Parts: sequence; structure tokens; C-alpha cells
Amino acid sequence: MNQKRKRYKKKRYVVPILIISVLIIARLLLPYFVKKYVNKTLAEIPGYYGQVEDIDISLIRGAYVIENLYLNKISADSEVPFLTIAKSDISIEWESLFSGKIVSEIILTTPKVIYVFEDQQKTEGEDPDVEDWSKALTDLVPIEINRLEVHNGTVAFVQLSADPNIDLNVHNIELEAKNLRNVVRSDKNLPSTIQATAVSIGQGDVKLDGRMDLVKQVPDMDLSLSLENGNARALNDFTKHYAGIDFASGKFNIYTEVAIADSYLKGYIKPMLVDTKMIGKDDGFLGVLWEGFVGFFKFILKNHKKDSLATKVPIEGDLSKTKAKILPTVLNIFKNGWIKAFENTTDQSIDFEDALKGKE
Repeated sequence: MNQKRKRYKKKRYVVPILIISVLIIARLLLPYFVKKYVNKTLAEIPGYYGQVEDIDISLIRGAYVIENLYLNKISADSEVPFLTIAKSDISIEWESLFSGKIVSEIILTTPKVIYVFEDQQKTEGEDPDVEDWSKALTDLVPIEINRLEVHNGTVAFVQLSADPNIDLNVHNIELEAKNLRNVVRSDKNLPSTIQATAVSIGQGDVKLDGRMDLVKQVPDMDLSLSLENGNARALNDFTKHYAGIDFASGKFNIYTEVAIADSYLKGYIKPMLVDTKMIGKDDGFLGVLWEGFVGFFKFILKNHKKDSLATKVPIEGDLSKTKAKILPTVLNIFKNGWIKAFENTTDQSIDFEDALKGKE
């Protein structure tokens, strides 16, 4: 009788110990299997190579953290990675559970997208219809994304073949997008919101504000973006390479509004130069001649009261056929110079209803 009791007591302790041991081993091995899955997903992106350094698991809050994600084009000649993310925190959005939805939220820390012009050009034998790399990245998230945060992000265009190298970038990006999967029900056409701030090349202030509906196959949206008080001299590498001119002083602004409804787009882009002095790159006779031409061009086309040179480029049409309207663009240059200077702000002249009317 005593022996049976002793055996029973042993079993009573052995079973829980075994269960706990299995759970501990599974917990220890889980990051390994998740890392293997993530690296496999990145490796299967056509035309790209990617990997992650480490995976951390937090079962209590239903999250996993990807450390140092790397992605680059296989055919790239440079050593500049196309995409890096120092930290990707992917977790369940707990507050959405009260709405009966299981969705995720993602917090990206120090993401960098660097488009190297030479690396991204199509090479011989490369399939132009390869799967979009961004879709493969979303496959890393097991459930639909409802909230996105970006901290200290960077987006850059780099051309290494130019002399000097061209580097157009927007950095210090802080972004928040909410209700992307329309968890919070609303009668509005555009239930999701997005706000962002950033610093452009030349230390310009960038602001983005808008509403969206990403549940649709072709997302509807109403966005406005402004870039103000950028130092025009920061554009010199770009303007020297493509136009043979540079700026001795001045500021540049860019304002744009875009609305998309049922795949129909309507909007504009309004670039503006303020208090700028342009000079040619040559000091000889041709350089002096060019400076004279630039000076005459500015005198004819700029608004002298505000010392601004600007135009407004309207964009409208089906997304597969969208193009800038040339004649209004040219007329708007003269309108700024001789009729009324463009104001240093978005016009608030485009909204979602304009795109809806254009679709009809």
C-alpha cells in the first residue's frame, strides 16, 4: 500500500515537471523557428536577398520583435542596403479585442529605405513583373495590421554615378497611421488616419496629414503634404548634374494635395523657390552667358513682390493613365509671376469629393 502511494506521489510531481519542461524547451526553441521562418520568407522575395539578426518573443503581450532586418537587391553593385530596420515590434492590438477584432500593431524603429539609382535599374534577364517586396514583408505579420508607428525613419534617393554623388533624403520621420483595417466602425468614406512629420534635405520641415480607406483593393485617400523652408543650396548636387546650375542662396517649398476615389486621382504639386540666387557652374564666357539667361528667366517668371518662382502642376485621371497637364503648368508659371503669387501653403482645394466627381 505504501509503495503505491509513493508511486502516485512520484507521478503527481513528474507529470507537471514534464509539462513545464516541455513548455520551457518550446519557449527556448520558438525564437529559432520564428527566425528561420522570417529568413525563409525574405529569401523567397524574387530578385532580393534578406535576413534578420535576431528574434525576441514576448508571449505575455502576444508579440515578437525582429532585430536588424536587412534587404537588398541581388544584382546590386553597391554595398548600400535597400532596406534596413533596426527594430520591428509586432504585437496584438489589445484594445481592438474589445471590438471583436484580432489585429496587430507594428512599431518600426529606425527604418531606412535607400533607393540607389544604379542598383534598382532593370538588368538583362531580370523579370520586370517580380512580386512586390513590400507584400513579402507584410507576410511576416501573422494577422492584419491595424496600427503602424514609425520612429526616426529615413527615405533617400541616391545616384552614385553622379559627380558629386546625389543624395536626396527625408529623415527623422515620425509617423502614425491608425484604424487601417477599419476596426472602429465609421460612416465616413475614409475611416483611417495618417499623420507624419520629417526633416528634408536642406533642413526643410515636412508635414503629412490625411485620411484613407485601405480595406479596398485600390485604396481611397485624401492626403496633403508640405515641405517648407528647405535650403536651396542642398539641391546643388542634383541641379548641377541635371541642369548645370546651382543655388547661391534661397529656400525651396513643395506643396501637394492628392485625392483618390474608386481608382480616380485628382491633385496637384506646387513647387516654389523663394529668395533664390542661381548661378552657372562655369566661370568663363559661357558661364556668364548662362547666368544672364537665368537672371532674365527669373525676372520674367518670378513674382517680384514676394521674390518667388513657382508653378502648380495639376494631376488628374485614372491611376493607370495619370499624367501632368502641360498647358496649365506653363500658364500657372506666368500666373504666379504676373497675376497673383502662390501662397506658402497647401491650397485646401482638393478633397475626396473632387475625386468622386471626376470619376463620374
